[in-house]
Formats: sequence, structure tokens, C-alpha cells
Amino acid sequence: MSSQPNNIHIHIGGDNSGQLAMGDHNSQQQTTLINSQNTTAEASAADIATLRHMIATLKTQVAEAAPDDKKNAALERIDELEEAITADAPDLTTMDYIKRWFMKNLPTLSGAVTSVVIHPIVGKLVEAAGTMAADEFQERFG
Repeated sequence: MSSQPNNIHIHIGGDNSGQLAMGDHNSQQQTTLINSQNTTAEASAADIATLRHMIATLKTQVAEAAPDDKKNAALERIDELEEAITADAPDLTTMDYIKRWFMKNLPTLSGAVTSVVIHPIVGKLVEAAGTMAADEFQERFG
């Protein structure tokens, strides 16, 4: 048997993504990490308690700092935020809306709201909802 080189010709056009192997005796392996530790991204009971404490603290901040004409609306947004975060599948659209509402209406409190939205515990809850939700969370909130 002679060892002649194989003549391999390939042409790829258009928008493509993914893996490609050319030649003989190739193997490919792919590992997908949901989080940096490659562990299940589920929030513990302690995480949920911490989250609820953060939201209670945020409610107190809003009640103390919001002007009277916006206080009720702001507190309603915080209740909505809590529901959106703790839903079986976190509601990223509502979370984004609330963050933007505070930026527009009460910018002095928007940092406190954003710190809850981007907290690692919220990230765990979103990751537990699946890769698509985690990707959307990353796209919306960085």
C-alpha cells in the first residue's frame, strides 16, 4: 500500500458557524459550560432568603427616598420586580422594563434597582430556566 496524500477540496460560502474537520482520522469534542463551575445553577433556600432580604431593603430605600408623587408607583414596580425574578421562568422583559422605569423616573434609585437585577443570585435563577434565558439575560443586562 502506498501512502499517497488525499486530495481534499472544500468550499464554504455564506454565513456559517460551527465546527469543521478536514482530513483523515479527525475527532471533535464539545463541552458547554452553563456557569464557570459547570455546576447546576439552582438557587438554594439561603439564596432565596438573601434575595427576599435585598428586595425588602430596596423597598425601604424606595419608601424613604422616592418623592410622594412617585412613591406608590415605585413601590408597585418593586413588587413587580420581585414577581418577575422569582417566577418559575424569570420574566426578563419585566425586569428590563422596571430597570428602565427607574432610570427614567427615579434615577437616584436606579443603581439600587440595577444591583438587584444583576445580582449573582438572580443570575442563578435565570440560568436554572435554561441556556436561552441565560443568553438573553446576558444580552439585556451584561
